[in-house]
Amino acid sequence: MSKVSVLVVDDALFIRDLLKKSLRANFPGIQIEEAVNGLKAKQILSNQSFDLILCDWEMPEMSGLELLEWFRQQPQFKTVPFIMVTSRGDKENVVQAIQAGVTDYVGKPFTQEQLTSKVTKALTRSGRLAALAASAPVKALSTGVSNDSLSVLTGQKPAAPAAQPAMQQPVSSPLLAAAAAKPAVKPRATVAAPAAASSGVRGQGQGRLRLSNGEFACVIKALSLKDALLVVKRTANLPQVLDSAVLDLEQGEEAEVARLNAYVHSVSALEAKPDSEWLQVNCRFVDSDPKKMDYLSRLIARGTTQRHFSPSA
Repeated sequence: MSKVSVLVVDDALFIRDLLKKSLRANFPGIQIEEAVNGLKAKQILSNQSFDLILCDWEMPEMSGLELLEWFRQQPQFKTVPFIMVTSRGDKENVVQAIQAGVTDYVGKPFTQEQLTSKVTKALTRSGRLAALAASAPVKALSTGVSNDSLSVLTGQKPAAPAAQPAMQQPVSSPLLAAAAAKPAVKPRATVAAPAAASSGVRGQGQGRLRLSNGEFACVIKALSLKDALLVVKRTANLPQVLDSAVLDLEQGEEAEVARLNAYVHSVSALEAKPDSEWLQVNCRFVDSDPKKMDYLSRLIARGTTQRHFSPSA
C-alpha cells in the first residue's frame, strides 16, 4: 500500500478540523478519515486499516483510553502508532495510557510544529514516512522531538530542542521514567489572577486558560454552556483570535477538574485606554461530550467555582 492514512478521532469538530488542516499542510498526499468518538472509530477500524491514529482522550460513548485498549488487543494493530491528543495533565493518566500501549502524546492546545514533530517521528519509526515522501513531497519534516511528552501533558515548558536527543527506545520507556522522576524543567510561567479582584474585576470564580503560547490564570466574568468571558492580565504573549485553548475549571470538595476545549473568539481591553493592564477574552467551547456539558451545567448552577486554581502546573 503506497498511500499513508490517518484516522483522526475527536468529539470536537473544531479540533478535528485543526488536526486535518495541519496534517494536509505539512504532509501532502496523506489520506485522512475522521470519527466523532471512540465507538465510531472502533467501527471504522473493524473494516479498515490505518498507518496512524490521532485520538482524543475524553469523548462520549467510548473514551480514547478504551479505544486504545481495544486497539492493542487486535493482532493487526499491535505496532500501529497511536498518539493521544489530549488536554489531560495528570501524571497518573500518562502511566495509565502507557500501560495500555500509547505511542506518544500531543498536548492540547498544540502548535503545528508540535503536531508535525510527533507525526513525523511516529511515521518514521513505523517505516511509513518513506512511502508518504515517495507519493508527495513532505513539507518541513524533522525526526527530532520538539517537546517532551510528559511536559506537554503537565503544562511545562519543553527543554530547548538542541538539548533533546533523538529517542531510540520505545516512547513508553522515557515517559515512564519521567513520570516516576521529578520533572527536570520548571513549570511554564503563568499570570496570577487574584490581583484582578483588587483592581475592581469581579466574576464567578477563577480558572486557568491554556494556550499554545502560554498559560494565564484568569477570573471568570461570565460562564454559559456555549462560552466563557474571562479576564486575564496582559503579557507579552497576547491571546490570538481563533487560537485553540483549554479552560481548566475546578469545583467541589474533591477538586474535580473540568478541561473544556475551546477557541479564542475575541480579545479586547478591559479598560477604555491603550495601556489597559487587563484583557477580556471570550472563549467559545467546542466539546460535544454530554459529561462535560453536565459538568459545565453544574458549575453554572453553583454560580462560582468553589476553589482557586494554583498558578503552578
